[in-house]
Order: sequence, then structure tokens, then C-alpha cells
Amino acid sequence: MQMGSQENQKPETIKPLDPEEFRRQGHIVVDFLADYYRNVDKYPVRSQVEPGYLRERLPESAPHEPEPIEKILQDVQKDIVPGITHWQSPNYFAYFPSSGSIAGFLGEMLSTGFNVVGFNWMSSPAATELESIVMDWLGKMLKLPNEFLFSGGGGGVLQGTTCEAILCTLVAARDHMLNKIGRDDIGKLVVYGSDQTHSALQKAAQIAGIDPKNFRAVQTTKATAFGLTPLALRSTIESDVEAGLVPLFLCPTIGTTSSTAVDPLAPLCEVAKEYGMWVHVDAAYAGSSCICPEYRHFLDGVENADSFSFNAHKWFLTTLDCCCLWVKNPNALVKALSTYPEYLRNKATDSNQVVDYKDWQITLSRRFRSLKLWLVLRSYGVANLRKFLRSHIQMAKNFEGLIGMDKRFEVVVPRNFATVCFRISPIEIGKNHTVSKEEATNEFNCKLLESINEAGKIYMTHAVIGGVYVIRFCVGTTLTENRHVNLAWKSIQEHANALLSMS
Repeated sequence: MQMGSQENQKPETIKPLDPEEFRRQGHIVVDFLADYYRNVDKYPVRSQVEPGYLRERLPESAPHEPEPIEKILQDVQKDIVPGITHWQSPNYFAYFPSSGSIAGFLGEMLSTGFNVVGFNWMSSPAATELESIVMDWLGKMLKLPNEFLFSGGGGGVLQGTTCEAILCTLVAARDHMLNKIGRDDIGKLVVYGSDQTHSALQKAAQIAGIDPKNFRAVQTTKATAFGLTPLALRSTIESDVEAGLVPLFLCPTIGTTSSTAVDPLAPLCEVAKEYGMWVHVDAAYAGSSCICPEYRHFLDGVENADSFSFNAHKWFLTTLDCCCLWVKNPNALVKALSTYPEYLRNKATDSNQVVDYKDWQITLSRRFRSLKLWLVLRSYGVANLRKFLRSHIQMAKNFEGLIGMDKRFEVVVPRNFATVCFRISPIEIGKNHTVSKEEATNEFNCKLLESINEAGKIYMTHAVIGGVYVIRFCVGTTLTENRHVNLAWKSIQEHANALLSMS
């Protein structure tokens, strides 16, 4: 009898979504993060740990019994935080920013809370419709031509990253071209960028089946501030056409990764259109600034492009991930990326009156990203977003001015936005008979950057442009103020003094 009664007892189950427990733990985590933001400037900006550090600290297997959130957060502070490079630190000037905000965070929180899988309109109508509306709002803020908006026959979609946006548009261009020339001629298709174009283009070309020999990174020079020239593009295309190849896709950049160079859209689009190429404009970093009227001219010529993207998660207060992509011809995306299995059939899709975003992207499943972008636009408004962007550009100008007052340093390429590329001048580098002056200068600046980053007060990264090693100082973190820029400059000078005294 005793065994029978035991068998009838129901095992106690966990309640992973109990509302009151969610409220309690949620407050604890928000408090933890608020304290983190308040104290983030006290941490070494670049993580100081060695590879494999975490495996030494954590158990070899998962816990058998539950652990309280308080204990888990203690371990986050003790074991995880030391292994974080603090992208939200006001002293972070590396790569490009990943700017956070209260609105972006809370929008992410709402999205995660609803936890919808919005692959088509039916799976969550609000997720689809809000995305379409917000993308039209943002397109208007950027003064994109009407053909890129839903109201003008185009449309916008939120991707995860620029890598995805480029791949989707490249696949659309590929299929559109192969439908004209025949599927067997995929080996003739050629993709064009410059030697400054982000590596995402080459990766997309590989995934899309473009012959690696048919990827062109057209050379740029300092004479044109490392922008792609129409003359160099045309010359490369003409050589390919003479060889029997088919120009397919051009990806000009507004704000390259190495130096924020700007490719001249209008003349490049003219060349591309002569050969029937798809033009995708990558403005991942600098696109945000183009909501400011004084920077909108960088997009002149976009009216002749086929697609355009920028990352709201870089410099637009919207947490990762949120890449905004607009296309003039959504049907090209849908034709290349659509599948319609029986289990997804529904009346709304069959009516052709709705957007099914699964057909605009690589994956089927998708997140409710538009909520956080909607919250950012509503919480701050266009006027404050412009002020935010202008403040960072002004800080970068101030930093440029500080460099100008110390003759040991030089700005290597023109500053277009909020990134300054600089170095210790070759004049300051002592003679080294084993290497050239330029090599010695590059080596010195590499050592300078590493010594600065190892110290942990600030974090910067580098690029090599036209054979010149430059240190990149990119202003864009939400918490950065001019005092942090001044302190960064002081730190740079101290490290330079120490290294120069040893050379």
C-alpha cells in the first residue's frame, strides 16, 4: 500500500515563469546592471584574462540541484566580469561602438519577454507591422528615396548584422542575373568592392557560390582618402567583361572600417548601372550620422542604388543586434529566399496582403527587433538622437585638435565622422638600420598601442591603411563625455613619453 501511495504522488515541478518570482529576480538583475553601468569606468577596459581562464574557475558539469539568482550573480561578478571587454565603458574607443541605452535595453526586455517567433505575419501580426512602420520612419529620417519605403514599392527589414544584409542582397542579385544568363554561368559572376570594403562582402560571395577568383578588391590610394574611384572600378570591370565575365554586384561603403573612408556613391552607381549591376550601399557605421542634415550629403547618389543598410546597434542607441536593410525591389529578395511548406500555409499569406519577413532573410525564425528600435525612436526623438551623434563628432574633433597641438603625432587620414586615425610621426622614430623608416614607425606605433591597452585605462584598436599602421580612436560609447577624451589623450601622451625615452 505504501508503494502505491508513493506512485500516486505527483513529482513537484519547477515554475520557470512564475510572475512574482520573475518580478523579484528581474529587480535584482536590473539593480546589478545599474550598479555595473555606474562603476563600469573603474574596470580595465580590455579584459586582462588569459585564454582558458574560465574553464579553470567553473565546475566540469552542470549543477544537479537549482541555485539561487543571488549566488549566480555573485559568480557573474567574480568570474564573468573579469573576462568581459567593457564595450559600454566611457573609456572604450576601439573598433566601432556598440551603444546601449535605457530605451534599447527595455525594448530588448519587452521583445525577450513576449518571446514571439515572428517568421510570418500570422505568427505575430504586431511584430511584422511594427517593423514595416518603424523602417519607413527611419527611412524618412535618412531622407531615403521613396522607392526604398513600403509606401513607394520598396521596403525595409531588420537583419541581425550587415553580414546577413549583404548576403541576402547578393543572393537576390545572383538569382536575378542567373535567371537571365542561365544557371550554369554562375562561374562567370563577379563581385566588386575596394581594398577597404569590410570582409563581410568576401564572406558573402563565398557563401553565395561566387568563384573566389571572381572577387575584386579594387585598390584605393591616399590621394583619394582611400575611397573607391569610378575610374578604377570601370577599368576593373572592363577587363572582366573582355575576359567574358559578368559584373554582378558592387558594394560601396559609407564609413569604412579601417578609416571611415567614403566611396562616392553617385559616380560609382553610374558605372554600375551601365553594366546592369546590383549596388548595395554599406553604411553600417556612418549611416546613423546621416539623420543629421549636415551629413546627409554622404548618401547623395543612393537613389541609384538597389539596397542600403546601416547598423542601429553601432551608433544609434539600439542594442545588438539590429541591422536596418532597405531594398527597392523586395520581390527580388522573396524570389531568392522564399520557401512555402504546407505547415506554414495560411489565409493571410495566400491573400498577398501581408509581408512575411521569413522570405526577406536567411533564417526562418526571427526576433521582435522592431520593439527596441521603436522605443529608441519614441523615447529620444529625432532631435535628441541628432544631438547625441553630434556630441560624439564634436568630441572626435576635440581629440583631433589635441593631436594637432603635439607635433610628435599626426592624423593620417581625414576625419569624416567620430573616428580619428593617428600615429606617432616617423620624424620622432630613431634610426634603425635593420628596417626601413616606415617599418620602424609601424613597429613603434604597434608597441605604443599595446602598452596603452595593457594598462587598461582606455582601449583602442588599429588598422593598416596603405601600408601605414594607424591607431584608431573611435568616439561613440553612450557614457563617453569630453573629460574621458581628455583623459585618454593624457594617457596616450604618457605612454608615448615612456616609449620615446627608451628608443
